[in-house]
Amino acid sequence: MVNESEVGLGDGTTLHTYDTGGSGPVVFWHHGTPNIGAPPSPLFPAAERLGLRWVSYDRPGYGGSSPRPGRDVASVASDVEKVADALGVERFAVFGHSGGVPHAFACAALLPERVSALVGVACLAPYGVDGLDWFAGMSAAGVGSLTAALAGREAKENYEATAEFDEQTFTPSDHAALAGDWKWFLDVVGPAIEGGPGALIDDDLAYVAPWGFQPSDVTAPVLLLHGGADRIAPVAHGEWLARQCATAEARVFPEDGHISVLRHGEAALEWLAERL
Repeated sequence: MVNESEVGLGDGTTLHTYDTGGSGPVVFWHHGTPNIGAPPSPLFPAAERLGLRWVSYDRPGYGGSSPRPGRDVASVASDVEKVADALGVERFAVFGHSGGVPHAFACAALLPERVSALVGVACLAPYGVDGLDWFAGMSAAGVGSLTAALAGREAKENYEATAEFDEQTFTPSDHAALAGDWKWFLDVVGPAIEGGPGALIDDDLAYVAPWGFQPSDVTAPVLLLHGGADRIAPVAHGEWLARQCATAEARVFPEDGHISVLRHGEAALEWLAERL
């Protein structure tokens, strides 16, 4: 069972949280774009076997969390610290997928005394970094969406007003995963988009702006998983991130895409459990 609650931030705004409970080590899930923050039920059996407890929350503007236009990636650290304090959690690992990975990196970089390890699956690198052709290998829809974000909020809002999902963004292996265990995404994408595009816009603006820290600031152990066929976050992004972190281990799965790479999530949880 997942317990849901609200955490007040002291300024009249709240974050909607999720907690599977128990006394085991905590893994803080960071969701992608556009998702709500419910932790990944396909990984519940593995977490239970390993004695791990999932904690997560809806990023501002998603689900039950108050909007916060203009937020940057680094702001997640303060939010997570408040959620952890409210739940009585001192130390925790972070596990992010897709757009959740920059936020997981923020926690590890800015809360080093609290984050014990990091798993990142299918992550974008910061925009404009040396040594990376940022748009190479990205789907046309992804290029259009993030190019609009680079042009600013008004351009991004105009883009989202007419944007349609392109099924070619996902690989055949992704579609197979979405038809199997990872159909769970339907449960977290639907509620996220029902609230309108505001939170998605805030996410994308944050991804292409300065993150507020450097990935190389992370000193905790890092495991990065990436699909070699990923059309949303091309594999070169994960390889670049791995080069920045002295503590990083990278695992690339050539046949996987953005969603199907999550089939390796159980092995990633086993890696985490050894470090908690």
